[in-house]
Amino acid sequence: MKILLAEQDPYLASFMADALTSQNYGVELAQDGEQAQRLALAGSFDLMVLDLGCRRGSGDGLLTNLRAANPDLPVLVLSEGSRVEERVQILDAGADDFLAKPFAVAEMAARIRALLRRGGVTQPTVLAVSDLRLDRIERTIVRDGRSISLSTKEFALLEYLMLNAGRTVSRAQIIVEVWHLATGITTNVVDVYINYLRRKVDGGSQARLIHTVRGTGYRLCAPPTM
Repeated sequence: MKILLAEQDPYLASFMADALTSQNYGVELAQDGEQAQRLALAGSFDLMVLDLGCRRGSGDGLLTNLRAANPDLPVLVLSEGSRVEERVQILDAGADDFLAKPFAVAEMAARIRALLRRGGVTQPTVLAVSDLRLDRIERTIVRDGRSISLSTKEFALLEYLMLNAGRTVSRAQIIVEVWHLATGITTNVVDVYINYLRRKVDGGSQARLIHTVRGTGYRLCAPPTM
């Protein structure tokens, strides 16, 4: 799951981004309303967290524009205003939920999960290949009844492989799509993390799901039926 975070305070933005990435969300930061609108309309996000105090660009105007261009994008608004009239105005402007500052990170994460469960996500929220199941909202992985604990990068890689189940993905694709690094970078980070996943996902199971396509990349697929 990919979240667009528009927060004016750089320290709070960094703290929130760290908290969300620790829960295996992909996070992209926007420093003001104009950048947030540009990224929201150009990128593919599952949810947006918007601080209405962003220095440039009207928060209400941004919400209106987002609703016109992308009515299905869930938006959680952060604001220092807590009066009923302010909350009503924000929700009427297009927000799906409201969270007053200061707030607990645990509550923010719970509200994000609730919004994602309501719908609007263009891709499936639960991915399943053979006996492997990944819940993109609850951030859990289970194989054959066994719970699997993954790091943030491992989770993102497995999620990408499962979204592309049955297709071969190259190392370059993984570098760009999973870690958002520039193309042309020479690194063995993909091979290292594939090995991590193999130990945790395929280890202890008779059937392997993660396969190397020599000279091309990797493919996650169900074992052939006999």
